[in-house]
Amino acid sequence: MALFGFGTRRPPTDQGARMAVADWVRALGGFDAAVVIKVNEIVCADPACPGTETIILVLVPGRPARAVKVARPVSEVTQADVALALAEPS
Repeated sequence: MALFGFGTRRPPTDQGARMAVADWVRALGGFDAAVVIKVNEIVCADPACPGTETIILVLVPGRPARAVKVARPVSEVTQADVALALAEPS
């Protein structure tokens, strides 16, 4: 029995969906190859959270890291979601 969901395994995030999100971030942000973009899916146990979220980290050399969230699993994130997340002030 898993306590509070810990110890249960979820299927791995679709690598193709993760790469698509990263490509949208790169295109919409106008980022070159020197910029590192990481896309991860997390499950938030806090009742105030939407459950599964996509966290996008944008690491531009010489600048502070930027994290944006999309309140849905990676496989459901759209290009419009990414554009909206990037448009929000950090």
